[in-house]
Amino acid sequence: MTRHVAEVRLQDRTARGRLLPRRDPYWRAIGEGRHVGYVKGARKGSWMARVRLDDKYLKERIGDVDDVHDADGKRTLSWDQAVEAATAWIKQQLEGTPKQEAAEPLATIPTVGEAVSSYVAMRDARQIARAGKSVKSDAHRLKRNVEGQPIAEVGLDALSEAQLFGWRSTLGYTPSGRQRVVNDFKAALNQAFLTYRKVLPADFHNTVKFGLRAPGDATEEHSGTGVRDNQIRTDEEVRLIVKTGFAIDDTGDLGRLVILLAATGARFSQIRRMLVRDVQPAHRRVLVPSSRKGKKRTASYARVQVGADVIAALQPVIADRPADAPLLEHWRHVQIKATTWERDYRGPWEAAAEMTRPWKKLIAESGLPETIIPYALRHSSIVRGIREGLPIRLVAALHDTSVVMIERHYARWITEGLDELAARAVVPMLEIAA
Repeated sequence: MTRHVAEVRLQDRTARGRLLPRRDPYWRAIGEGRHVGYVKGARKGSWMARVRLDDKYLKERIGDVDDVHDADGKRTLSWDQAVEAATAWIKQQLEGTPKQEAAEPLATIPTVGEAVSSYVAMRDARQIARAGKSVKSDAHRLKRNVEGQPIAEVGLDALSEAQLFGWRSTLGYTPSGRQRVVNDFKAALNQAFLTYRKVLPADFHNTVKFGLRAPGDATEEHSGTGVRDNQIRTDEEVRLIVKTGFAIDDTGDLGRLVILLAATGARFSQIRRMLVRDVQPAHRRVLVPSSRKGKKRTASYARVQVGADVIAALQPVIADRPADAPLLEHWRHVQIKATTWERDYRGPWEAAAEMTRPWKKLIAESGLPETIIPYALRHSSIVRGIREGLPIRLVAALHDTSVVMIERHYARWITEGLDELAARAVVPMLEIAA
């Protein structure tokens, strides 16, 4: 008669902590006649493997349990690593092969700094593939904030939440700038986990998630209103920004960039990828490429209605030009003398940094507060749609974002925009004497 084994949640460290110490293993099946065992000692535990052959069990100790020390994939194993080691040992027994004297060496676990360098190299390669020429990605901002820091020398297998939290606290920047660096760091560490997951702790993802979490229950960029009031500009101010953009640049290049940013609320990275064919004058519409954020695999477009003024402003760059040519270009300059530059050739906008100097000049000429940034045009466009009563789902789709992000960052303006509708639903509770 087959004896049934009482199952225990050995994969759960908390559940293991509730077990009593004993010499006989607690077993959990991983297949028919195959088990992983947990021997709980007074100070530490051990993993066991067991397989039934010829009506009897063969057993083998396969490593220490990560109850006290973090798993290293060699001597101390997590549950997933113990299952993998047990499966390999059981396979050897079933095939009749002797235990190997020297196991295949595990991959060397990189440091945090090495993981970041690999991530930056990957981002650079992707950027070069997209641009068709050698250009650095903005991931180098992360590299600058990790190199030379104590955390750079920490092995991924020894990384702790406290170390990540300590690194995060050293960052400068604005809340949004800090979050961009943190997001890149998360991506770098998670990419490394995919490569070294067999030798890294099973809870590595949680270490990264909670170690890089902003202080408090809510992240910084989600606290309060989400968007600073001084970045939400009135329609009159937006028109002044566009008018000034054309006034300070006789080529019209800056003006066309600014009017598209204002009319569509798109990101710079989306506008710069637009082609001549993305302008549809007959429909007074432009097709804005979707962003490359997240895990999008297919190209898509947001169909955005624009005014006749926008179409007229774009007419000089769409007339008699190939449909697949970049829509917006500007002059590139070459240095002749120490303080003398001359126009060299026209090429597409490539990086948002190319807009920094002309934008500062634009804001200074307009007389508006110098704290206004180009992204204010996107914020203002989103709030404009909300105030006009457009469905939040439509506002999100037009701006290539999600309803959740709209509600999270623009909650204040959503409620303000619905005040009039809410007022219509108010009914008198008492009769008021005339």
